[in-house]
Amino acid sequence: MTRLSTAMREGSRAEHEAAESSAFMATLLDGGIAPAGYVAYLVRLRRVYEALERVGRMLAASGDAAASAVHDPDLERLPALDADLAHWAPGGWAPGTGHDAPSSPATDAYVAAIEASASWGGAYAAHHYTRYLGDLSGGQAIGRVLRRHYDLAGDGVAFYDFAAVPKPKPYKDAYRARLDALGLSAHQVERVVAEVQEAFRLNQALFAELDEELGLTPAPTA
Repeated sequence: MTRLSTAMREGSRAEHEAAESSAFMATLLDGGIAPAGYVAYLVRLRRVYEALERVGRMLAASGDAAASAVHDPDLERLPALDADLAHWAPGGWAPGTGHDAPSSPATDAYVAAIEASASWGGAYAAHHYTRYLGDLSGGQAIGRVLRRHYDLAGDGVAFYDFAAVPKPKPYKDAYRARLDALGLSAHQVERVVAEVQEAFRLNQALFAELDEELGLTPAPTA
């Protein structure tokens, strides 16, 4: 049987590529997103990671095997997101200030899916994998581009800095090995892959919402 980590990667390739093709991400990587647009992105991410980290702690504490295989407090992003919001929106939106996050149906749907994954650690692992392994892979390249385009020495890109993971590749290899060691049945593997596909579709919807909100032209399809 195909290893779980391989099935997750190969089974979600199309959804992954679709999520990466947003106009928002293309414009961000070209240095063309204004601070207000990047704040709109960070605020959405904060809600996603708040749910992801809350559900992860709950499942790990319950002893769920799949969630425990991926849960790692060293990966948590909320403090980094708060630091970046303070940089990009000084005096503006920040947790605890009384300002509400902007309405975002795409984020609502994403958070709801993460919360629903609390019913089975395999589904939670799919969301964890999609976000954190992405942060440790393509996310690192995004961080480098942002530092260069926006002339950022350190402040404003804490989200991409994993101080506890100085070498992402060994960490990712060990992460995938833990997934593969879960010994899930073929049916359970299919369920995990389906949830990874859904996670990428939710990311794609979030980017599409940002494209519309910021008036960006959709990226051309191949």
